[in-house]
Amino acid sequence: MRKRMGLTKIQMAWLIEVDLRTVSAYEAGTSTPRDEVLDRIVSKTGFPAAFFSGDDLVEPHPDAASFRAMSKMSAGQRDMALSQGAIANHLCSFIEKRFDLPMVDIPDLSHEPTPEAASETLRQHWGIGVLPINNMIHLLESKGVRIFSLAIDAREVDAFSMWRGETPMMFLNTYKTSEHSRYDAAHELGHLALHRHSTPHGRDAEQQADRFASSFLMPRGSVLAQAKRNPTFGDLVEMKKIWKVSVAALNYRLHAAGMTSDWLYRRLCIELAKYGRDREPNEIQRETSQILPKVFAALHEENISRSDVAEALTIPRSELEQLMFGLTFAAIEGGKKGASPTKPQQANLRLVGSN
Repeated sequence: MRKRMGLTKIQMAWLIEVDLRTVSAYEAGTSTPRDEVLDRIVSKTGFPAAFFSGDDLVEPHPDAASFRAMSKMSAGQRDMALSQGAIANHLCSFIEKRFDLPMVDIPDLSHEPTPEAASETLRQHWGIGVLPINNMIHLLESKGVRIFSLAIDAREVDAFSMWRGETPMMFLNTYKTSEHSRYDAAHELGHLALHRHSTPHGRDAEQQADRFASSFLMPRGSVLAQAKRNPTFGDLVEMKKIWKVSVAALNYRLHAAGMTSDWLYRRLCIELAKYGRDREPNEIQRETSQILPKVFAALHEENISRSDVAEALTIPRSELEQLMFGLTFAAIEGGKKGASPTKPQQANLRLVGSN
């Protein structure tokens, strides 16, 4: 709970009006709070008392998670993300006991000679050829990836992914632009497919995931056939609609494909810099989950509300909402209105029990 709130032990001690040694003892399990201290913890943090007496949540190990820009990320930001991953694991177990979710279909592509070859192999494996991908989140969910929001308003924490046993998990920072989140999803897919049996971070791993993402979202054959050579900035803004990527990503891909000169690539980068990293010309509609709204709509039919789910998990409802932030249209009780903005693919989702 302390890590999830981004607090140091000293800050936690100040918040609940105890000394530092007492907080350390609580976390080590050598001491438990008196009733009045537990009341303060519940009051100050919003976490219910039952959370602290339940089973320990399994926190993902930092080496198993694919964080980008590790050198720029603070330990507190990393711990906030990992602790949210622990709560997401808890929620996943709850959902998987009640629903048949899509089977996992993420092959190990670490043997491929290049990230670009790996992206082509995966596209062939999934039978999507070189067609532009209409919705990355829908595609990944249909292949068994469990996707949640990474509700941390920090530029340094774009996204991360990990394997939970045989199940791939992905966390997207939905504070970013729609194009940025979509690219992050492809980047994390690269980590899942390329680095399942190795440490998924470091400069080489990040470069491989970037090359995979660029090739996966913008296949070379598709780019050569449809992109305009030596484009203007306006041309890039118009062409990005085809592949639903950022202007920066498209500019990079065209240069890598030999369709722009070094000089033109740099000039377009200068024009793009005027917008800043947090803005995108003609931003696309945000992609949303098709699984989460269906899960909570089905639960609602069984008279199980989001508040009921949060209570069963012994977490604040706000934590449940943050895992879905930006992935459903509205935080509506039961989720009936959390539909996708585009016509969804049919999900392999079936209620198998409600106990």
